[in-house]
Amino acid sequence: MKTVFLQYPACSTCQKAKKWLEENKVAYTSRLIVDENPTVEELKAWIPRSGLPIRKFFNTSGVVYKELNLKDKLPTMSEEEQIALLATNGKLVKRPLIVAEDFVLVGFKTDEWARLK
Repeated sequence: MKTVFLQYPACSTCQKAKKWLEENKVAYTSRLIVDENPTVEELKAWIPRSGLPIRKFFNTSGVVYKELNLKDKLPTMSEEEQIALLATNGKLVKRPLIVAEDFVLVGFKTDEWARLK
């Protein structure tokens, strides 16, 4: 499996992450998260590989998150409901995402991304 970089081109953090990948000569396949948002099946596979709780996959600073008032709704939703909701809109998903063979990185933290080199 190749490394997949899920991004939103207008996102400044995604732009920084893409620059980092190129500067560090990391081979990847780019996927636009809004055009091809993660599916329920992908999320069910990625969340455990990330080692993070589902809530870390939500873009809490995004407009859609705020419009849907998810801060108040998520705590009462089941994991299945949260995953199904994430799969409906790429803008709900925290980005960028790196999906590699044996791990998934959420957000851009250079110390975590160093494992890609």
